Amino acid sequence: MAWAASHLAVPDLARPGLRRPCASARSAGVPAEGARGGLGTSGSGWEGPGPPPPALGPPRPPTRSSRLGREPRRRSPRALPALRTAPTCGVLGGAPSPDTCHLSSFGNLPPSYTRLRQAALGLRDRAPSSQWVICRRPPAPPRSSLGTWAPSCPESLGLDAMAKSSSLNIRVVEGRALPAKDVSGSSDPYCIVKVDDEVVARTATVWRSLSPFWGEEYTVHLPLDFHHLAVYVLDEDTVGHDDVIGKISLSRETIAADPRGIDSWINLCRVDPDAEVQGEICLAVRLQEDARGRCLRCHVLKARDLAPRDISGTSDPFARVFWGSQSLETSTIKKTRFPHWDEVLELREMPGPPSPLRVELWDWDMVGKNDFLGMVEFPPKVLQQNPPNGWFRLLPFPRGEEESGGSLGALRLKVRLTEDRVLPSKCYQPLMELLMESVLRPPEEDDASPLAVLELTSGDCRQDLATKLVKLFLGQGLAGPFLDYLTRREVARTSDPNTLFRSNSLASKSMEQFMKLVGMPYLHEVLKPVVNRVFEEKKYMELDPSKMDLGRTRRISFKGTPSEEHVRETSLGLLTGYLGPIMDAIVGSVGRCPLAIRLAFKQLRQRVEERFPQAEHKDVRYLAVSGFLFLRFFAPAILTPKLFDLRDQHADPQTSRSLLLLAKAVQSIGNLGQQLGQGKELWMAPLHPFLLQSISRVRDFLDQLVDVDGKEEAGGPARALVPSSVTVREGYLLKRKEEPASLATRFAFKKRYFWLSGDTLSYSKSPEWQMRSSIPVSHIRAVERVDEGAFQLPHVMQVVTQDDTGTPHTTYLQCKNVNELNQWLSALRKASAPNPNKLASCHPGAFRSARWTCCLQADRSAAGCSRTHFAVTLGDWSDPLDPDAETQMVYRQLLLGRDQLRIKYLEDFNMDSSPEADPGEDSGATEGACPDGLARQREAATRLLEVLADLDRAHEEFQQQEQGKVVPRPLRP
Repeated sequence: MAWAASHLAVPDLARPGLRRPCASARSAGVPAEGARGGLGTSGSGWEGPGPPPPALGPPRPPTRSSRLGREPRRRSPRALPALRTAPTCGVLGGAPSPDTCHLSSFGNLPPSYTRLRQAALGLRDRAPSSQWVICRRPPAPPRSSLGTWAPSCPESLGLDAMAKSSSLNIRVVEGRALPAKDVSGSSDPYCIVKVDDEVVARTATVWRSLSPFWGEEYTVHLPLDFHHLAVYVLDEDTVGHDDVIGKISLSRETIAADPRGIDSWINLCRVDPDAEVQGEICLAVRLQEDARGRCLRCHVLKARDLAPRDISGTSDPFARVFWGSQSLETSTIKKTRFPHWDEVLELREMPGPPSPLRVELWDWDMVGKNDFLGMVEFPPKVLQQNPPNGWFRLLPFPRGEEESGGSLGALRLKVRLTEDRVLPSKCYQPLMELLMESVLRPPEEDDASPLAVLELTSGDCRQDLATKLVKLFLGQGLAGPFLDYLTRREVARTSDPNTLFRSNSLASKSMEQFMKLVGMPYLHEVLKPVVNRVFEEKKYMELDPSKMDLGRTRRISFKGTPSEEHVRETSLGLLTGYLGPIMDAIVGSVGRCPLAIRLAFKQLRQRVEERFPQAEHKDVRYLAVSGFLFLRFFAPAILTPKLFDLRDQHADPQTSRSLLLLAKAVQSIGNLGQQLGQGKELWMAPLHPFLLQSISRVRDFLDQLVDVDGKEEAGGPARALVPSSVTVREGYLLKRKEEPASLATRFAFKKRYFWLSGDTLSYSKSPEWQMRSSIPVSHIRAVERVDEGAFQLPHVMQVVTQDDTGTPHTTYLQCKNVNELNQWLSALRKASAPNPNKLASCHPGAFRSARWTCCLQADRSAAGCSRTHFAVTLGDWSDPLDPDAETQMVYRQLLLGRDQLRIKYLEDFNMDSSPEADPGEDSGATEGACPDGLARQREAATRLLEVLADLDRAHEEFQQQEQGKVVPRPLRP
């Protein structure tokens, strides 16, 4: 079939694929993730017993038809009758996902820790909290005393206690010099982002542009090492299929080569349909000798997640096995991407040198040439020493990607891979205790604590580090002291109040991320109604004469060309009509603002007043709070609603301009009118009366905001980041009836309004409907995509549940686009992350007409034919707390400042203590400091260096155990 009907030309038909190998593994059959046995090249995931085999030689040149990627119509198969024996590999396992979350309590702290914390907060009479914290790792053991600094990672801990943390940050910035695909001489480009063949994001469409700007950013959490990232650029068409412009393909090795990631312009390459392969094949190969010579028995069991090549979204796959000059074929399984052959093909060895084994998969077509689905190849040495037995990733024919020479344009991408080994919780306890203890010290004279070192070394990753620190201290119930510690250090070194918190310091970024993590529901409640109005009404507003389009206004009104003054008056009325409700919602939201944010702002204001008590600086106490709340929270959310989850799509150019004007006005109000009438934007003068009137209301609002009881801790006690009762996602979805009798598929889906919280997934006919049905989140066992061919509908997902009696149920839900589908998948997977007994496999189809539409099995209770993807989620403000992974990132960042810390406090101290040291000279570390303070700082530096050394040894130990591990992991289905 024409490739235009495949999964790339129609991006929303794409099924989540499996990991593709890196370039270094393309010359051989690479074992799939978790395959038992199986051979591959060095560094490609060898899982078999004993040392990995030697590097494989160059692949056997394909036949003439294979080189072309197509072949003539196939001959009749010459396969032997299927041997119905028990498969030697590919047994489906039902082990829980390794990313299973657990619930742990941080309330059971030792008395020494509790007393220290209560003394800092003035809460000595308050009992320790016993609320729960959602974590991705197993519960931490009871903490040791703060005075104990012995290594806490015993040698007896094995690899099973270790996890890997992997996340991919992708920013699609802009494009340039794209080819014109429309008759108008332009294009309507958008991007599809795939990670290991699974669509994780679709950017907005930029209409009528050959140099589009997207600026969209995504964070994808991955369970293990990923293999491949691809970004496809397409031109959206109203009629027919979208046109493929080009693609960018990046392997994991390319991205990980630089710890800072990739930030550059990359030329687009042409998309070769035969290189767009995905999926895996399960094989069991044996070499036998008898009186007639050597015989190769290739047991072709099954394949999964093959690329859809037919217009129906499926394929008609068959396998062809090559050994020497011989070839055999399996039967063809019609209309499936998950074929089960269970056929044994026997090939006799012919005279001549040893030959490799190559297995190719093809999609059979009645008319035209067959389509290539992928291949695996094994050299003779591998066949003799350890014949393949397991799942293997399908590879394209070895060929380089076709360079376009820049004729297809280029994309600017920012991609960074964060991949680390997360040790057992015990190993991080000393560092966590140091971090917690450091916020209880006087910060102004503390330069040797972990937080002081992090301020100096955060650099380019300051925002990520701030997010991890805020989450870490939130989980410990010490977010308030943490923010207060950074605030006091920032205020102490600021001499000009006009520059206070204006830089992107660790203190500024931490407060900014704290507001996003704790206050996102509050932001949505305040701004979403007005932002939705702006998007829906699409009014033309402009105050800048140089940007006014008088002809556009005439085309809209049909009353002739209006004057510039008329456009200004109309725009002023519209802007104040939007700004009024925005300011009313903000100043009236004191009671809805989270208590943790109010307490943090109260501490902030108190520190600023202590540092700048002069009368001429009376506005600084307001500006410090409004600078965060208005300039770093409300105004950015109005300017880019999609980045704050206020909208699913970016605004069109006209709406973007309206949002920019509104954001500028809110920013001026947050600055308390200090810059009104100054600068280059004098055309904002018509709005000044409204802005000045709003400033007095904002002052009263800020006074009320910080008027809160200070006995509670800012940041709250140890708790979940998102309480289970809070709705994390809601909206309309189409729900399939449980067992539609005679209704057509399209009529079996009914529109329902859904709410998702940490406890339930509930739905009703409308948001106002009183009667609700609900699904307990604790019953969810899998959340996966559904093939379009199951119901002939796109963007369908399934929620597989199991009730208290053990009876399974499947709920099918349809979303309106691929982004909404990804967001619901991610939200449901996060909410159900702590659930036990999650499914390792499921069916990506539906059971209809007495068989599964995906694998064509007639048994309704048959094991799933595709893996689940529970650990693949999109990063956002509602990510669960993960104290071990957060502490691991802090440890990696502290390593950057270790040498500087050692030189400053230990080596200088040794020089000062030596007999040759000149008593009249003093080092930079000791200048201006009292001896007692220096002794405390040197002691703190020594303790921190010892903790880092312990973690170094723990990582080395686990790395040695990992390298010496010979037992293969269980096969995942």
